[in-house]
Amino acid sequence: MNVIDFSRLDLNLLKVFEALYEEGGAGRAALRLGLTQSAVSAALARLRSLYGDHLFVRTGRGLRPTATAEALRPIITAALDKCRQSLMLSLPTTAELAGRTVTLGLSDDHEMALGDLLIRWVHERAPGLRLILRQTNAHLAGDMLGSRQIDLSLTAGGVVAATFGRQALGTGGYACLFDREQAPTGGLDLAEFLRRDHLLISSGGHVGQVDASLAELGLSRHIRASTTHFSALAFLLPGSDCIATLPSHAARSLARSGALVCLPCPLAMPSYPVELGWRQDSLRDPALQLLKGLIVDAARVRLGLTP
Repeated sequence: MNVIDFSRLDLNLLKVFEALYEEGGAGRAALRLGLTQSAVSAALARLRSLYGDHLFVRTGRGLRPTATAEALRPIITAALDKCRQSLMLSLPTTAELAGRTVTLGLSDDHEMALGDLLIRWVHERAPGLRLILRQTNAHLAGDMLGSRQIDLSLTAGGVVAATFGRQALGTGGYACLFDREQAPTGGLDLAEFLRRDHLLISSGGHVGQVDASLAELGLSRHIRASTTHFSALAFLLPGSDCIATLPSHAARSLARSGALVCLPCPLAMPSYPVELGWRQDSLRDPALQLLKGLIVDAARVRLGLTP
């Protein structure tokens, strides 16, 4: 590593490193940070000079971190986490937050997995702050943030606009749900998966990611019925011999009731990104900074995301 004058180090470079590592490309990193792509590229050039390494190598799928970047990643992440924790010390007092309302937009699968934890943590750490959970998805979140219908968004896919800040929390996968009495006793393989009728969760009601993945294998499934809400499965699956495939965190949440059984999905499907989004003008709002921190912590606890 080059000898440097630490007092002249721009700590924003570390945020650019984190975004490049997690997003895998300068364009997505720029959107997340609210910068131009040229500004991110310039920051990367400074990082390369600072650490004496190329750090990220361009491939057909984006930027691949070098061995040096892999070694730096946990150190830089820990340093940034410490900085974020220090900001929590300057949060307003309970009295100052009393009467404030913040609105989080999220889909019902995330609400099932995180809602109770967020409500409890907000009550414990900022009593008097009112939390509103409002339905949204990746297609609607940008417009809802822009029109101030929501203050923060937590979505699979995230918002894509330079006017919004974004933080990638990780990627998620899928699991299958059954009525406890109808669950396969010998585990779930692809043959049993295809033999069963399915309940589809889809905004359009016709096809989902399962159908796209099956089509790549030249296979198909039979859909008995569909719903637009993950939470409806708690009422639709009991007493049924159908199978439902949904995000793993939602499947685990529904299985906690005891009436349903969650099993790994035997069909290989692509993972999906989970992202937190916000308006750039919210960065100085201490109530929203508090809630952002709680959402990140809750996601680590409940969503089982992979980096």
